[in-house]
Amino acid sequence: MSDWRENLYTKKAAELILYGRALGLSHGEAEDVLQETFVALLQKPEPPVLAEHYCVRSYRNRARNYQRTLWRRLTRELESRRWFEKEPGESPAERAAMRCLDKLPIEQREVIVLKIWHRYTFEEIGELLEISPHTAAGRYRYGLQKIKFCLERTSYERDELAGDSIEILGTAPSLGEN
Repeated sequence: MSDWRENLYTKKAAELILYGRALGLSHGEAEDVLQETFVALLQKPEPPVLAEHYCVRSYRNRARNYQRTLWRRLTRELESRRWFEKEPGESPAERAAMRCLDKLPIEQREVIVLKIWHRYTFEEIGELLEISPHTAAGRYRYGLQKIKFCLERTSYERDELAGDSIEILGTAPSLGEN
């Protein structure tokens, strides 16, 4: 019989590591925070009411606490240039999009990762980050605009990198479409 924590880990682990990268952690740090999060969940005999939301919130809190030490901060700053791990089959367009995402302010990057990879609504993002849904939508919209601009600039240098990505970004939902 499968445990609720095992199911939650299977469903959210990869997303949480990506979220940790969006928050500025190295890949190893993101994995460490993931482990700490699930060690804490092992202490809970019953699942929280909104287990996925609780898990992401707990991960975020642990990630922010993790970032506070000086040595970790220095290491993170040195590695911040490559917060996505390169995949073998990665296309040049994917690399270009990741470089553009990496250049965003952390607040915009965080909302974009939660919206796209976690599939959260702006209301859920607002609750998680303790901001209004409108603020979450604004960070998302402005972040996507910056990515689109960055990809368009890249496309002048290498047309093949940005074409498909720009079309995808142009279809991002507005606030009313959550």
